[in-house]
Amino acid sequence: MNPNLDNNLTKNKFSNFYINNKFKIFSFLIILFIVFISYIFLNISGEKKNNSVAEKYIQAGVFLASGNKEKSFELFEEVILSKNKFYSILALNTILDNDKNLEEKKILNYFEIVEDSVKTKDQKDLIIFKKALFFFKNSKDKIGEELLKSLIEDKSKFTSLAQEILKK
Repeated sequence: MNPNLDNNLTKNKFSNFYINNKFKIFSFLIILFIVFISYIFLNISGEKKNNSVAEKYIQAGVFLASGNKEKSFELFEEVILSKNKFYSILALNTILDNDKNLEEKKILNYFEIVEDSVKTKDQKDLIIFKKALFFFKNSKDKIGEELLKSLIEDKSKFTSLAQEILKK
C-alpha cells in the first residue's frame, strides 16, 4: 500500500475525530485547567493559613516568655481553635505546662478540639495519654485509669507507659 495513502487516512481519522468531538475535547481541557488552578489555589491558601498559625504560636511563646500570660494564652487558644494538626498539639502542651489555674472544662474542650484535628492513631493516643495524666493531676484518678486502660486495650505505643503508671 502507498505510504501517502496511509498517512492521508490517518490524518482523516484524526481530523474526523477532532471535528466530531470538538466540544468534548475543549470541555475536557477547560475542566482540566480549572482543576489545576484550584489545586494550586488550595495549596497556596493552606500554606498561608499554616504560616499564620505558626506566627501566632511563635508570638504566643514570645508573650509567655515576656510574662504576658493573658495575651499568650489568648493566642494559644486561637492556635488550638485553628485545628492545625501540628501547632494545636504544641499549643495545648504549652498551656498544660504553664497554666495551673485554667478551668477544667476549658482544658477538656481543648483536648476534644485537638483530638478531632489530629489524623494519625499515634497522635490520638498521645492526646489520650496526656488527657489521662491531666485527670491524675487534677485528682480524677478513676477517669485517668479508664483512659490508660483503653490505651492498653488498643495496644498503642503508650501501653508500657500506661501500665507503669497504673502500677503506681
